[in-house]
Amino acid sequence: MDPFAQAALKIIAEQRNIIGPLALEQANKVKGLKIDWENQKVEITGNKTEVIDALVAQYKNFFGQTSVEVCKDAVKSILQSLPQAQVPNLLR
Repeated sequence: MDPFAQAALKIIAEQRNIIGPLALEQANKVKGLKIDWENQKVEITGNKTEVIDALVAQYKNFFGQTSVEVCKDAVKSILQSLPQAQVPNLLR
């Protein structure tokens, strides 16, 4: 699976553990992100780094800085495999 799609799934899953169905509702508002939660699939169109950044920003705007830390923890292992330039700004 694409590391960005994998990161999106992990971020949404972690947020869902904390805030429940609102996590999926907020994720569905992110442009360039198509989510099939039942099948655990995510499709990202456009600049993948920017879309993941937008996903994290969506949670940050709705739930605050703590949600950014949850996102960072969720994808720490995935981001280690990416070049630094491809790591979304909010996850650095």
